[in-house]
Amino acid sequence: MKKLTRSVQDRKIAGVCGGLGAYFNIDPTVVRLVVLILLFPAHIFVILGYLVAVFTIPMEGEV
Repeated sequence: MKKLTRSVQDRKIAGVCGGLGAYFNIDPTVVRLVVLILLFPAHIFVILGYLVAVFTIPMEGEV
């Protein structure tokens, strides 16, 4: 069973997009582009969701 964790190696800010990319077996760049595209119409919700993910998703080494 796979667990969702923040990436330690593939991180730009906090490793959330890298962790989501690894969890769903897609390139983390695609996840970053989707977040960037969603940032324009609903910026406050995307930022709040990212911050919630930073504080709730554990790092790779912590699990």
